[in-house]
Amino acid sequence: MSTQPAPAPLLIACALGIEHLALRRRDRGEAGGPVTVLRTGMGPRAAEKSVARLLTDPAFADAAVLATGFCAGLAPGMHPGDLVVAEETRDPRGTVTCVGTELLVKELARILPGRTVHTGPLTGSDHVVRGPERSALRATGAIAVDMESAATLLSAVRSGERPVAAVRVVVDAPEHELVRIGTVRGGISAFRVLRSVLPAFYEWHRNVLLPRR
Repeated sequence: MSTQPAPAPLLIACALGIEHLALRRRDRGEAGGPVTVLRTGMGPRAAEKSVARLLTDPAFADAAVLATGFCAGLAPGMHPGDLVVAEETRDPRGTVTCVGTELLVKELARILPGRTVHTGPLTGSDHVVRGPERSALRATGAIAVDMESAATLLSAVRSGERPVAAVRVVVDAPEHELVRIGTVRGGISAFRVLRSVLPAFYEWHRNVLLPRR
């Protein structure tokens, strides 16, 4: 009797405790395989180290990796609670092409009807971006910025061939800058949106699974 290979796991990486809280799973039966939500800590160095460390475990050899959490929107007209699905992530060390972007956009639109979904390059930074720096990053073609996605995906693909993606929720934007996440309406809106995205991640996972080697 032949044995079916175990499905590859899904690793969902976020940085902050409030993001991890939003991503606590209420239904563990929807994913295409085992799901781990990893809190990496803030910043690119922490994200890179946390993801690389976990992916050394043979159980995660073929894991699909999805970076998520909050981000700063760069384009005029963005609002807190908008979604960003990265076509690629960038930082000074390189660019990583995301997989299954169209599927994620479709699923997010289905589960969050009326919510605006933006697609484009997601750039990385080692600090919180404010004011004029947004315009400089926007001029590179990026639509949003965060501190961990680029480092997470770069670490993931350096650890082996695997599908990767990044989905972020806009917590502040050029016309809606926040001082502290969760203390104003924009932060609360972003938190509520992040709580709702897991079904889209599970559908992405089911459709991009790589066979175990």
